[in-house]
Order: sequence, then structure tokens, then C-alpha cells
Amino acid sequence: MLTLLLVLSLQAPGDWPVYGRDPGGARFSPLTQITRGNVAQLQVAWIYHAGIPDMSSMSHRPPALEVTPLVIDGTMYVITPTGIIAALDPATGAERWRYDAGVNPHRGYGDFASRGVSYWRDSRASAGAACARRIIAATIDARLVELDAATGKPCADFGSGGAVDLRKGLRVQPDEFVFYEVTSPPAIVGDLIITGSAIADNTNLAPASGEVRAFDVRTGAQKWSFDPIPQDSTDPAFKTWQHWSASRTGGANVWSVIVADPARDLVFLPTSSPAPDYFGGMRLGEDRYANSIVALRATTGKMVWHFQTSHHDIWDYDNAAPPALATVTRGGAKIPVVIQVPKTGMMYVLERTTGKPVFGVEERPVPASTVPGEVASPTQPFTTVTPPLSPLQYSANDAWGPTPEAREACRTLLGSLKNDGPFTPPSLEGTLVVPGNIGGAAWGGVAIDESKSLAIVPVNRLPAMVQLFRAEGFNGDSIRRVDTQRGLTDFEYTRMRGTPYIMRRRLILGPTGLPCITPPFGSLVAVSLTTGAIVWNVPLGSMGGFPGAPNLGGPIVTAGGVVFIGATLDRAIRAFDTETGRELWKADLPAGARATPMTYEAGGRQFVVIAAGGGGPFGAGDAIIAFALPK
Repeated sequence: MLTLLLVLSLQAPGDWPVYGRDPGGARFSPLTQITRGNVAQLQVAWIYHAGIPDMSSMSHRPPALEVTPLVIDGTMYVITPTGIIAALDPATGAERWRYDAGVNPHRGYGDFASRGVSYWRDSRASAGAACARRIIAATIDARLVELDAATGKPCADFGSGGAVDLRKGLRVQPDEFVFYEVTSPPAIVGDLIITGSAIADNTNLAPASGEVRAFDVRTGAQKWSFDPIPQDSTDPAFKTWQHWSASRTGGANVWSVIVADPARDLVFLPTSSPAPDYFGGMRLGEDRYANSIVALRATTGKMVWHFQTSHHDIWDYDNAAPPALATVTRGGAKIPVVIQVPKTGMMYVLERTTGKPVFGVEERPVPASTVPGEVASPTQPFTTVTPPLSPLQYSANDAWGPTPEAREACRTLLGSLKNDGPFTPPSLEGTLVVPGNIGGAAWGGVAIDESKSLAIVPVNRLPAMVQLFRAEGFNGDSIRRVDTQRGLTDFEYTRMRGTPYIMRRRLILGPTGLPCITPPFGSLVAVSLTTGAIVWNVPLGSMGGFPGAPNLGGPIVTAGGVVFIGATLDRAIRAFDTETGRELWKADLPAGARATPMTYEAGGRQFVVIAAGGGGPFGAGDAIIAFALPK
């Protein structure tokens, strides 16, 4: 542990060595060459084409270039969703080496993305030894791959020929038809690789189990495993899974980024919903450790504390965003905290060693379920200091459209759905769910500027509808015909095997293709870590000529007083004033940047880099683009 701390303390301030720049995921850079005064002068410095094949004709989800590069000791490291790992010259974008992990791009993936790689330096090895510095990649097809950072050659002493198969050794093995993948870079703590997984968690009761596991970074041997669904009947959380349902339930996995506090020997897991997402009748109870922040002892995997952000989740309210570690001042005392913003859009600030809320949280009554066999939690945890960062409720009176006809259609649609307030459960009639399944806060997460005591969060403001149908006698074709006649399309249908129900959902868009709620459709929000109040809230991007856009991707913040973020559907990267939220700069991109940017120094210049190629409505692309001030 001391070795790791020494390495971190010696890390060059111009590097970006971890996904969130530091192990705690604050995404703050101390670089100051780019400032609020000159950021408008940024121009393209270089472009690297990662070489993703055109898969627009595929029947399943296309790949999305969502990588946040690392820069360490004068080299940049990137990964593509198709398993290409490359080292680049950070000053020019020239490729130094390239390794193909052999991912089958046609297998079909639920979220076809790889958001970055991890790095480890072997304190026992001499500087020039093979694999003394290693790049660790978790590929979309659920393998851990280790490469020599200098050459790109596999580290043969790791696993089997340089790889470990993460589909093996689980409590519930995924079958070949179930998405079991890894989209986020692993956490590295000491000599351990700690990784979660992404699971298609709406297909059946146990598509796969969601264990988080630690592996020896030199050999690949498993060191510990933590199941977010407790299997030990003596665990206090076990009884929150009624009728022994813990033993037959899957999911609750960690598909987002795991962050760490190496000095305290802690890792923080943002867990997701248990399977299936929208009907919990086979897993009644609070379902503790799912939909939670779980703090584990990094060296052993033993739980230290947990805080649940949604009880008995039936809305797909994952903790999709990575946690972020920071220090806040309350009553003159400095308090180490972990900050989490789940899909609900509420921001929880928890004491780092105990999990107790630093800003108040209270349990409030929420609506009951009317679905036979379902028992929704009677309460949910609401923040009492920081208001929700995106709305928790809409009504038919809130309907909006760019024309009177569009507004009336939206009013009719919103008014037709069951809507009893925040956390209204899915229903047989159809329920208005606010926020929708992409959030509130999505996987982009939080950036922290401790010098200004601010947390910066992108949020969506899109509602969704969810409806359950009895599987017996279900006639999907006739329902689709009626929906098409009403102008409703793009439903997702899922047969939740092992339950009596089929689920369908869609984001609520009006007849013009725009959301049915008043703009902005997406925002960038700054929250004071001193008072918990919202300091500023500004539209993020635009959609159809109206302010704010749906967004998937995160922000970073710099000591130059600038927030950088891509994320939006309108295919641009932007800079904002950290103190005021004023937009300072915008650059168009060849495709939407459904990724988090990063910044670093090379050759005396500060660069800002973004991956542009979010796939789907964000547009296909393979460009990694670097911006810098003119020479």
C-alpha cells in the first residue's frame, strides 16, 4: 500500500493516470495553461482514428467509442469497444504500438463500449524488465488482458497467456445468450485488480450473478469475491431478500467505475438493480446491497458499510455514475466524503469511513404497487439539503411541444399514464417514470473542484413510460399495431422469464421527436459542497433548436477554472466557467462524444482530448480528438 501511495505522490501533475485522474475519481486537473480567458482559442491539435469497423447494418447495438484515455510517463493509452488497445504519442497522436485482443464484434453486446484501461507499475521489477509497467484492459467480452506498457505484448505470466476469463467462477454462470460483459476499466489498489461486470438484467431472475472480484495483478489468481446479493444467512442484509430469494436472484452488479481510497484500504462499489429490473415479486424486500454504495476493505473484500439509494428497485435506478471522493468542510471540520448521484438525480454526500449522510437524508412515503405479486417499498431515501438535480415529477399540465398540436398530443400521452408522484411503480396500465431509465444522472458522473467546493454534474430531464403485460396470452403484434396508429414507436419489449410479465418501455417523445417536457432537456448543474445548495444550473447542449440535450458522458474540471464536457446528442464539446456556468467555448465534432474527456501536458502544451463516436443516435465514428491553444 505504501508503494502505491509513493507512486501516486510522484505522479507528474500533467499526467492523467487513472480513469478519474486520481483513484477517488474527482476528475480534477491542476493544469492552468488553458484558462477562462483563453479557452475560446482552442483548436484541433491532432486526430487519431481508432479503426472501428462500420457496423451500422448490424441488427444488434453498434459499438460506441467511449474511451477516456490515460497519459502516463509520456505515453497515451486507449481502447476501442472492439478490443483494440493502442499506445500513442500524446503530443502528436502518432501510434506507437497496437494490440488486437480479438473481440468478436458480431456476438451482440448490451452496451457495446469500453471506457478505458488501467495502469500498474511493478515495484519489484527493474525499470527495463518486461511487464515492469502494465496496461490492464477489461474487454467487452469479459476478459482481463495485461500488456507490457512499453511494447504492447501480452504479459505471459498473467492468467493464461496474458488473459483471465471473467465469465468463469461465478455463482450464477451466464449462458451464451446472456450479455455478460465489462465496459469499465478496473480499479487498481496495491497489487490487486478489482473489477465488476455488466449484465443484461431484465431477461430473467438470474441471468448471471454480479460478483465484484479481485485478482492478483501479477498472476491473475483470484484473491477475493464480493456478491452484492448476500448469500450468508447470518448477514443482516440476507433477511431483506424475503423467502430466501437471494439464492435465486442475479444481477445487482457493478458496471460503472469503481473508485478507491488506498490510504484507508477502501474501495467503493456503485451497485445496480437486481434482476429483473421492473418486477420484484420474486425478490420481495428491500434487497440490500443492490442499488447501493458499498464500501469494501480493498485487501480482503470484506464489507465496511453500505448505503442504499433505492429500496427494492423496480425502475432500473442503477448507481450508473462512478462515486467521487472529496473533502468537505462542515462546522469548521474537514470531512472525507464519498459522493454518489444515482439515476434518481438526487446527490448523496456520505462520510467516507462510515457511510453516514453528511447532508441530510430522510425516508419519505412513496406510492404502492398495483401489480399482482409486487410489493413496492413503502419509503425511499430523499435528500433534504440538496434538492433533486433533475425533476422527480411531471404531470399532464407540464406537457410541452413546439406546436399546439404537439403539445396537445403530449398532454394526452402524459395524462394517460399512472402518475402518483416520485417512485410511482410500474403498472399494467402504463406508468410515467421520472426520471426515465437513462436518469437523472447517467453514467457520466461527477467532477469535483475542491478549491471552489463545487461538484459538477450533468443530468437528463427526460421522463419515460413503463408498462407490464401478463405474459400469458400476450399478443405483441396487435399491441404494436395500435401503438403505431397512435404515433407511439420505439418501445423496448422484454420477456422477464421466471415472472408472469412482459415489460415494455420508451422515453416519452412527442410527435415531432422532441421530448414532451419544457426545455432544457438536459442540464449541467453545480452543487456547493459547503452548503449543499445548487450554485448554478445551465442548459447542456441543444436539441431541435431548443436548449438542453439528452446526454451520456461526464465532465472534468481544471485549476484554470474551466469545466469540459462532450456527452450531448448535438455532437459538440463545450467549456464552461466553473464559477458561473457560463458557456465559454464550443467545438463541433464528427460524431457525438458519448465519453468523458481528459486533459494532460505534453511538450509544454496542455491538451484536452475527447473520443467522438458514441454510436446510435450519437453517430458512428472512431475519432479521438485533441485540442490545444495555438503554438
